[in-house]
Amino acid sequence: MAGIERSSALTDLARRGFSDLGEAEALLTELEELLGLPRDELVADAATAADPDAALTAIARVARRRAEPVRVTLHEPQGRRVVWALLGASQGFADFYLRHPEELRDLIHAGGSLPGDDELRDALTEAVHVTDGFAADGGEAAWVALRVGYRRMLARIAAFDLLHPSPVDVVPLVSMRLADAAGAALDASLAVARTRVSGGATGAGLFPREEVAAVRLAIIGMGKAGARELNYVSDVDVIFVSEVADGTDITESRGIDIATRLAVQTMRGVSGAEIEPPLWEVDANLRPEGKQGALVRTLGSHLSYYDRWAKSWEFQALLKARPLAGDLALGEQYVAAVQPKVWTSGARENFVDNVQRMRERVTDNIPARDVPFQLKLGPGGIRDIEFTVQLLQLVHGLSDEGIRARGTLVALDALVAEGYIGRADAAAFSRDYRVLRLLEHRLQLRGLSRTHLMPEKPEDLRTLARSSGLAESGPAVWELWESVKREVRDIHVRLFYRPLLSAVAALPEDGRVLSTAQAHDRLAAIGFADPVGALRHIAALTTGLSRKSTIQRHLMPVMIRWFADGVDPDYGLLAFRRISERLGSTPWFLRMLRDSSAAAESLTRVLSGSRYIGELMEWIPESVAWLDSDESLQPRSGLALQAEARAIQSRHTDLDDAMKSVRALRRRELLRTAMSGIVGVVTIEQVAEALTTITDVTIQATLRAVWRDIVPPEDAAMDFAVIAMGRFGGRELGFGSDADILYVYRANGVDAQRAAELSLKVVAGLRRLSEDHRVPLDLDADLRPEGRNGPLARSLDAYAEYYRRWSLSWEAQALLRARGVAGSVKLITAFLELADDVRYPASVDQQGLREIKRIKARVESERLPQGADPARHLKLGPGSLSDVEWLVQLIQLQHGHDVPGLRTTSTIQALRAAQEAGIVSADAADRLQEAWRLSSRLRSANTLLSGQTSDVLPVDRRRLDGIGRLLGYEPRSATQVEEDYFAASRRARRVFEKLFYG
Repeated sequence: MAGIERSSALTDLARRGFSDLGEAEALLTELEELLGLPRDELVADAATAADPDAALTAIARVARRRAEPVRVTLHEPQGRRVVWALLGASQGFADFYLRHPEELRDLIHAGGSLPGDDELRDALTEAVHVTDGFAADGGEAAWVALRVGYRRMLARIAAFDLLHPSPVDVVPLVSMRLADAAGAALDASLAVARTRVSGGATGAGLFPREEVAAVRLAIIGMGKAGARELNYVSDVDVIFVSEVADGTDITESRGIDIATRLAVQTMRGVSGAEIEPPLWEVDANLRPEGKQGALVRTLGSHLSYYDRWAKSWEFQALLKARPLAGDLALGEQYVAAVQPKVWTSGARENFVDNVQRMRERVTDNIPARDVPFQLKLGPGGIRDIEFTVQLLQLVHGLSDEGIRARGTLVALDALVAEGYIGRADAAAFSRDYRVLRLLEHRLQLRGLSRTHLMPEKPEDLRTLARSSGLAESGPAVWELWESVKREVRDIHVRLFYRPLLSAVAALPEDGRVLSTAQAHDRLAAIGFADPVGALRHIAALTTGLSRKSTIQRHLMPVMIRWFADGVDPDYGLLAFRRISERLGSTPWFLRMLRDSSAAAESLTRVLSGSRYIGELMEWIPESVAWLDSDESLQPRSGLALQAEARAIQSRHTDLDDAMKSVRALRRRELLRTAMSGIVGVVTIEQVAEALTTITDVTIQATLRAVWRDIVPPEDAAMDFAVIAMGRFGGRELGFGSDADILYVYRANGVDAQRAAELSLKVVAGLRRLSEDHRVPLDLDADLRPEGRNGPLARSLDAYAEYYRRWSLSWEAQALLRARGVAGSVKLITAFLELADDVRYPASVDQQGLREIKRIKARVESERLPQGADPARHLKLGPGSLSDVEWLVQLIQLQHGHDVPGLRTTSTIQALRAAQEAGIVSADAADRLQEAWRLSSRLRSANTLLSGQTSDVLPVDRRRLDGIGRLLGYEPRSATQVEEDYFAASRRARRVFEKLFYG
């Protein structure tokens, strides 16, 4: 019988939500004895607890320490209901009542309503016994009393929140009271501070009581505290403003000294380490000059700073400023003075950058593993909603006072009322915001600690589901969180970007919320330098009833956002319009835009990030399809390109027609390589290899065509070859690189004069037919013997004779990169055998090495463009490409005969061979390679960004930032790009000077 009764009791406990039934049974038995209350009465409200086991454990712990307050509270129905709800949701409050069991009695009257602002302030001033702005005691006991009183009122707020039938609906009201409680705590702490600074009853303070009383100190709430949308445990952002009361002879400097002491003590009373734990962090870092600035300033000093020195983000931070505590009249003066500056910040030149920086701060410093759990800062989180609403306010608030509100939800209602967003979207956004804030509140209540991370453990998710009332189970609350994240991201696009179409295209009535002027402001705010042009392009893309226009209307809001995130939104949108017009209603294009968001996003990225790509894509619009498949973006092999080039030439009998098709092949493959590099499908080494292969195939195809056209059958016995030199020979081409080459022929029985004439005609044909106005191919033969003064083509014998008798050290150095590209294989082999004797000599000519060093020094001083900053020249500057390449080539000349690994045209392979041979240390090799690779990448990115070749690292910050973005840096990393290059080149230069000149 006893077994049946126990089984029934355990079943009842399970029904009430207990998990550890054995432990719960034992604790209840203990409580019956400790409290003298029947079990049925003890557990009557256990089901209201989010975690009944935790609540029961907390009750037992407090009862063991002091049973009477527990018995009295649990005997009252309302008290019992509140205790189970509060302790079942908050281990933090369980610890509080363990420290202060008598405080439980206050819960008997809690839960029915929220305490008002006046009640909160009265309760906390009474806790520290305030009279005329001074607390009765300035000791640690006053701070303890303040913190206990604050938590007593916080428990009343939490009780109302937890027991409300629809807690998601009262989130704004609860947040408002939490902000009011914070203001009350600061007021009470300021009263204690006045007593401490003046010495209280002892009179042993730093300043006389009458002077302290004459100093006015206003505490301005910022952020959530200012907007009255505070969390249970959140940093409270403040700014301190002080003035000396009229009619006193206290100097301004002495007044500031007193106010600073008061501010420090006020913050300590709330945040300092004492017997009773701190309430929350008081953060004054939003003050002028941040941590480096004065903690307290006069109103005049604040205004002077804002007029002369403040950045736009500081005005934007002031959007939520509100008098929170202290001298409220002075606080109102401060807010009234700064508010006009807030709403004119959108007209500042750097507004776009500041808005984008605000947006980046959303995810700054979030550990990667925390991103999926971040309620506040992660994608689709609280900050996304707040950012969207604030951005809309800043864009349109300059001309519309109706949307100038502090709170997020209040501002959202104002934006609806003024017609900036549709009611349905605003309602969904409001609901999502309240859901996210409710989840955040429950998580912070759990430990009375600052957190914004969703729990990972199933039991913690279950508690969250029960305490929030948002879901029946842990998995269900997680599913709700995921759905809210998705909707927030989607609504952000609809709220901010979709209304832009209302200014230019026919949308449903609910969407027509922006005038053209307002759309102009929005586009300017997100980074478009030419909003008028952007609106024109949007109109062209979305106006009409065709299927194409319909798809573009659906997609354009998202694409505008992607373009805005890019390097050059204006060019990206223009290029997209042109490509769309070229492709017309091509089914695959519209299908890709509609069905592949990844491809569409990649398209906006490459178009806004590279004029080089955009201009080529206009000529080859079908290349858009490659973005739908990484495989399509992979550079094609040399064999495949050779086969295609031969097929082209077999189809065309006309030389110019054949070469037009070969040039088209080259453009197409350059575009493919550029796109694959930007989207990250290939590495910088693979890009260089692909560019070299494309150039090889182009020269080979051109030589075949020219040979067929110029050399008659009776002279076909002669041989002709093209030798790659420089970075082309090393297979290290970048975008915009010249192709350094030599031309060599062998008569093979053809009259020597005739062979020379035919060779020059072939060279002329090669140069003419390889010209491309779209992407120039410069066949540069300046590395030939005697340089520009020597003949363009020489016979193999002439080369042999020249190198034997007349060649200079720099010509042996140039031959280190020689590689056969096109023409007679036998002739190429013979030429390279000749070159080997020159570039890998058995004995080193020391005089020649000294000459190379002298030439290098002259190059550094004479070849730099006039006015160029040497430190920014990626090819000729200190520590740049030329330093690394000249050093490696010097090593090859010295050791290439004895070290086979050095006999390569590749700079990096030769460098690593030198390291393996012990000629260069591993550290030195790493530094040289780092500088060489970064210089190469920066040169290519410079060309891709602007569509123009340049060897100089730009000074323009926007362009430098664009280069950084192409290299994978975060937005607005111009300074970081510079610093990384300067550091790498500086380190490489030190190695170069030690090894080259040493």
